[in-house]
Amino acid sequence: GNCWAFRGHQGQVVIKLPARVYLTAITVQHITKDASPSGTIISAPKDIAVFVSLLGTSGGDLALAGEEETLLGMFTYDVEKDPMQTFSLKNMLLPRAFSHVKLLVKSNWGNPWYTCIYRVKVHGKRENQKASTKGQD
Repeated sequence: GNCWAFRGHQGQVVIKLPARVYLTAITVQHITKDASPSGTIISAPKDIAVFVSLLGTSGGDLALAGEEETLLGMFTYDVEKDPMQTFSLKNMLLPRAFSHVKLLVKSNWGNPWYTCIYRVKVHGKRENQKASTKGQD
């Protein structure tokens, strides 16, 4: 029942992945109205953007700096749908692996004080994985 909460309706998090990954999708999870103590889920994220950095793509640590970021997708988390929603990323425009991904929440469903995220999953294939094996989350 614990969430990652940030002040207001906007926030961001940079996720360091355990390995360099060819990104394919991102999953965002919130709770249902039934599970919410208040009976509402207005703290759920609404408009979300996912970025990677083109700095350090040769293998070093990534520093996500504004003008060096590339947008892999913009999505709307729909509170009327399943609480766990997966969105495909446009990594085919950047056929390379990344070690960090930035999730930018641009708005929520109406809570003026905070926004909550319960889970974020990053999907893809590890850079050193053979093409014939299945990808890992």
